[in-house]
Amino acid sequence: MGRNIYIKNSRFVLREWQKEDEEELAELANNKKIYDNLRDAFPHPYTKEDAKAYIAMMSANKKDVGLAIEIDGKLAGSIGAFFKEDVYRKSAEIGYYLGEAYWGKGIMTEAVKVLTAYVFANYDINRIYAEPFARNIGSRRTLEKAGFILEGVLKQSVIKNNIFEDSCIYALLNLQYSTTDIKNQRECSKLTC
Repeated sequence: MGRNIYIKNSRFVLREWQKEDEEELAELANNKKIYDNLRDAFPHPYTKEDAKAYIAMMSANKKDVGLAIEIDGKLAGSIGAFFKEDVYRKSAEIGYYLGEAYWGKGIMTEAVKVLTAYVFANYDINRIYAEPFARNIGSRRTLEKAGFILEGVLKQSVIKNNIFEDSCIYALLNLQYSTTDIKNQRECSKLTC
């Protein structure tokens, strides 16, 4: 499937999605707390059919990097970099979620650092950004701990559950990345196939 990306560190594995993930993904992603912090393209309830469709889509997608997060042999979440086009072609948006059982343990911060290092090392990208909802303090802290910088708060820019909300834009430039304390994360690119 895909490019056979496999990145392993002491806490988790980032790897390509597999058909065998369907059942675990449906169970993990069928969580209203996760849904409430993601775009409406992420369904709720999240069914096995949704999992099957997502895995098939990511397997066929040769442009973007969409990976499963695995901890101790179990599916724990999802992370990806989605490459933009036209005048934004040197930018990628990062997106992610983690199963609730894994929240608050620093796993996603580490996963964001690893994926950021992988993207900057393997693609001609100048900027990686994320757009969390302003109220999603956990996601914002994840990005900040991973070296991303808050570029702005967009007032009432999204509507989720029929409520207008603020969103944020966090970004990390390749130049900034090269000079931050996460520079040593570039080593992860040596762990890929």
